Amino acid sequence: MADLKKISIDGIVIEVDPALTLIQACEQAGVEIPRFCYHERLTIAGNCRMCLVEVVGGPPKPTASCAMQVRDLRPGPNGEPPVVKTNSPMVKKAREGVMEFLLINHPLDCPICDQGGECDLQDQAMAYGVDFSRFREAKRSSDNLDLGPLVATAMTRCISCTRCVRFTSEVAGITQMGQTGRGEDAEITSYLNQTLDSNLQGNIIDLCPVGALTSKPYAFTARPWELTKTETIDVMDALGSNIRVDAKGREVMRILPRNHDGVNEEWISDKTRFVWDGLWRQRLDTPYIRENGRLRKAGWDEALKAVAAAMKGKKVAGLIGDLVPVEAAYALKMLIESMGGTVECRVDGAKLPAGNRSAYVGTAKIEDIDAAGGILLIGTNPRDEAPVLNARIRKAWLAGAEVGLIGAAVDLTYEYHHLGTDRAALAAHLKLAEEAAPDAKPGVVIIGQGALNEADGEAVLAYAMKIAEARKAKLLVLHTAAARVGAMDVGAVTEGGMVAALEGAEVVYNLGADEVEIAAGAFVVYQGSHGDRGAHRADVVLPGAAYTEESGLFVNTEGRPQLALRAGFAPGEAKENWAIIRALSAELGRVQGWDSLAQLRRSLVQAVPHLGAIDVVAENPWAPLAVRAAGKADFRNAVKDFYLTNPIARASNLMAELSKMQAERRAPKMAAE
Repeated sequence: MADLKKISIDGIVIEVDPALTLIQACEQAGVEIPRFCYHERLTIAGNCRMCLVEVVGGPPKPTASCAMQVRDLRPGPNGEPPVVKTNSPMVKKAREGVMEFLLINHPLDCPICDQGGECDLQDQAMAYGVDFSRFREAKRSSDNLDLGPLVATAMTRCISCTRCVRFTSEVAGITQMGQTGRGEDAEITSYLNQTLDSNLQGNIIDLCPVGALTSKPYAFTARPWELTKTETIDVMDALGSNIRVDAKGREVMRILPRNHDGVNEEWISDKTRFVWDGLWRQRLDTPYIRENGRLRKAGWDEALKAVAAAMKGKKVAGLIGDLVPVEAAYALKMLIESMGGTVECRVDGAKLPAGNRSAYVGTAKIEDIDAAGGILLIGTNPRDEAPVLNARIRKAWLAGAEVGLIGAAVDLTYEYHHLGTDRAALAAHLKLAEEAAPDAKPGVVIIGQGALNEADGEAVLAYAMKIAEARKAKLLVLHTAAARVGAMDVGAVTEGGMVAALEGAEVVYNLGADEVEIAAGAFVVYQGSHGDRGAHRADVVLPGAAYTEESGLFVNTEGRPQLALRAGFAPGEAKENWAIIRALSAELGRVQGWDSLAQLRRSLVQAVPHLGAIDVVAENPWAPLAVRAAGKADFRNAVKDFYLTNPIARASNLMAELSKMQAERRAPKMAAE
């Protein structure tokens, strides 16, 4: 680390890294600097001028604190620390002038603007502006852009901070937004009026400091002070993004990101942000029993008795779906195993070895990608499987990391070396890795579920572990199911996988597994939140809570346990998932030893201690698999349609529209005859 440099800010002398900008140094000193264009995770634009400060002994005019580094400051005449003032008359006058200019063309839309109540321009006009304007001419007007069904635009409100342009080009990796014109004619626009082709585009809504870019689905539905805000965890992919769920009464109105440097920074995918309309469509809100081929409504007492009667004395198998919290998976495992049955969570057929956490989780943290010198992707398309992780790989690539891909060639928003599409390419790369010198900077090998859910998945995983070992790199197993790692941790696996678990099973207890086909013959109990494929196959349906309606642990793809909190209550007679299993255990005469979620969690942490360390990534002892011959087939990616991967997404009208748009965009263009 560079030698620290002393600097005086409003009389407070602190030592800071000379590479910091003045705005960052002021934050370390606890001094607030207003800003519109500056953002910690984007390049510096320096075009809003709101962050002006006075540098004593510097130029006779205010300085943009976002664009000047501490190392550029000169010491005093006798070697005193450089002096910066943020509240002098010069600064106050400059900020008032900047605010007056910004408001010249800004419309008085506050009463009907969705940004009202959480608008940076409102807040800073109150704090740093003046209560009058000298401008009497007509205001400028701009045409609104059509960016697609997610982002609503009101470009007359735009203050040209260019945050949206910088985000789309730097983080999302698309080039469809830019600024044209000069002076009064300057405006943000999209190239050839294109809609945005990115699954991270919703983040520009959060970045916009005014009401120029707002959420189209959320438009005119609620004000921020009406909403109950709950900090929780996303389950749309296995990254475990930190989110805030805003609800009005019982209804979720919007989902926003929370900052977590180790997981999602402050971005979320569009599916995470906009899937909330699927939370109240096609919901299961009462138990059902199938009679004469048709499902009829039933009470809880009748439904649980029917399930208990079907399960007693039979060979029972349990399946754990992709959105199930760890507590429910653990409760089901304990119940089914007490009856001599088996439970399986690898419902997509992934060959993940039980008990070897370095093989089914890996040894890398997500933030290890930032400093990686090389990144190897095997059988994965992170742009669809974990868009925020893909943005992190892009950030590493921009910093100089080399990216290699073994698998189907896809657009990942960054350049990569395509090393082949099949198992032979993997074997060839292992040979190269063993012969080459280890990279100077540590690397990361990322293997996807598409590489693991074929018959030779374990052999492919062994190759990936051997490559990581040869390159002295870390391994990250990129999961697609939010529940998978937690269920593996509690041992919800059957030797031989799902085929072995279902073989000869007379009763299948399906806990939210909607991506699996269960053959005719077995009696199926489905417990879940939505009327999807699992409920259609069921003989008894038990309505459970969705991820926003119960508290629970989820372990993300790097093995980090995180706590999701309840933002609302399940509709109708639907219950929390662990409570349904607890009630069934009493009906079966195998009463489980907990009557509350806290007691269940205590038992769970006693059985699997690392699950008690919330937000801590456990060190996994390295235990490589023995290398053996793999097949010859090409790798296939696990996610076929990013927008329709789970029952909540499939219930969403907006996700269906986005899926259709994506299909049209990717369809081959037909030339006119």
